[in-house]
Amino acid sequence: MGSDCYFNGAQELHVLAVDDSLVDRKVIERLLKISCCKVTAVESGRRALQYLGLDGDRSPVEFDELKVNLIMTDYSMPGMTGYELLKKIKGSSKLREIPVVIMSSENVLARIDRCMEEGAKDFLVKPVKLSDVERLRDFILRGEERIEREISRKRKTRDDSCSSSASSPSSVNCDQLSHRQLLIPKRPRLLTTD
Repeated sequence: MGSDCYFNGAQELHVLAVDDSLVDRKVIERLLKISCCKVTAVESGRRALQYLGLDGDRSPVEFDELKVNLIMTDYSMPGMTGYELLKKIKGSSKLREIPVVIMSSENVLARIDRCMEEGAKDFLVKPVKLSDVERLRDFILRGEERIEREISRKRKTRDDSCSSSASSPSSVNCDQLSHRQLLIPKRPRLLTTD
């Protein structure tokens, strides 16, 4: 594992894995660790919400330090399904940009479509394979690098336009631009190839 776990000097990816089955949780945790990911594994949708701070117990400062790059959740769980967890995450202004991948042992087209329409980035049929996890890791890494490049490009463009148009009365007030205006739109969906 060693040096292969650091990609272009970037920090390792942090994945929140949610599954009520201890065996499935251990399998996905092992696959993610082999793929050089930091893993936090929880046994339910409710525990995932607690970890993410969507249950009201976590302060915003703690959440900022959390940095989850990907959430992988089982679809069929008691209490709160993976679909319900997906809806809660996508309904949160702070978490909606985190990619969510649904996993299920059942290949039900209507279920897959419903999850994808709600904002899931992918739907994996169990058993999850190492190739699935590596594909997701590579997708997330490419997305993170692309976002960083785009933010840098937009900041440079903004800084250039602010410095060159400082004397122009019709120029935009660069100090009023929000961080949100520097971000790019949602990432494209993954296409399941296996």
